Amino acid sequence: MKKYVDMIVRYTEDGQIIPLAVRWSPEQLFEIDRILDVRQAASLKAGGTGIRYLCRIRGQERYVWLEEDRWFVEGKD
Repeated sequence: MKKYVDMIVRYTEDGQIIPLAVRWSPEQLFEIDRILDVRQAASLKAGGTGIRYLCRIRGQERYVWLEEDRWFVEGKD
């Protein structure tokens, strides 16, 4: 299941989009410690495709997708 989330991102002058933080809920904002991988990919659990960012957040690896102009994560069923 897709869970759309708010993101804080940085746009570089050469057009790159760098996610800085993800807001899971109004009270939960998590800074992204590091971007480990960026590629075009599908979400096999939630469906949909886009640019997939593999992020390290609080020591755990999580995927975040940019699908056209919206961000999502794989939510729990």
